[in-house]
Amino acid sequence: MNRLFWIGVGAAAGSYVTRRVTRAAHSVTPAGIGENLADGLRELGAGLGAFGAEVRAGMNVREQELTDLVERRTGGHVPTFTEALSSDVAAEPARAPRAGR
Repeated sequence: MNRLFWIGVGAAAGSYVTRRVTRAAHSVTPAGIGENLADGLRELGAGLGAFGAEVRAGMNVREQELTDLVERRTGGHVPTFTEALSSDVAAEPARAPRAGR
């Protein structure tokens, strides 16, 4: 019974070591390095996207604070950046043509 136990432990340990060695060998092949690099770049892209979203949210909050402050001091309506961009472009006067054309 004692020998059977140690044979089982040896088989389990051998299986575990074989898996670890196979993983380690794959990670140093060009395909494994490419996978690791791709995963790292994917994580970097996700982090940059989250950072950009946080910056945009902070900008919107600060813009609203400044707009409220100016409206309180002047008493008039101040369009926000998004309101200014969404205004009708056709309402703006057209530029004069260049000379000689």
